[in-house]
Amino acid sequence: MTHPLLDPHVPAGQEDKVAALYGAIEARLGFVPDGLRLYGISPPLLETFVGTVGYLNTESALGPRLAAMIRYLVSYRASCSFCIDMNEGFLTGMGLDLDAIRAARDNLEAAPIEARELPLLRLAVKAVSAPEQVGAADLDAARRAGWDDRGIFDAVALATSNRGFNLLLRTFKVEHQGVFDA
Repeated sequence: MTHPLLDPHVPAGQEDKVAALYGAIEARLGFVPDGLRLYGISPPLLETFVGTVGYLNTESALGPRLAAMIRYLVSYRASCSFCIDMNEGFLTGMGLDLDAIRAARDNLEAAPIEARELPLLRLAVKAVSAPEQVGAADLDAARRAGWDDRGIFDAVALATSNRGFNLLLRTFKVEHQGVFDA
């Protein structure tokens, strides 16, 4: 098992702020993912990241299932084992079959989501794999499926934010939950 390159020590004087953020995360998820513990090194970035994730999971029109599927497929393409495992857990916790979830890795059309969500999923994945190939037709397909510009923006923002998170975790070798307890 690879050891992380950073130890997520909270800066002196900011322990209460980070503890409050971790408490809110634990209340929602039942634990604090090590990927978020890594952010404890920089409390302002932790607060921003948690706020963004919270909005996308609870207030955005995407909904938790589509948001998790976007994160899952973006993470799979970025080879981020931590996020792949985490999102498989979230999706199976929503009642989805693991084989159905994994089938979407090679065929987005097989993703266990609503048909109206597929154009948005395609757009989000394309945005991080081939952004120069995204065009008006991609947005129009999402609009025809009933998505407004905010939903389209949220999906792409989620995908690009998740890709950045994938790269942080891979860079600092946070590959699995429990890595900071080892």
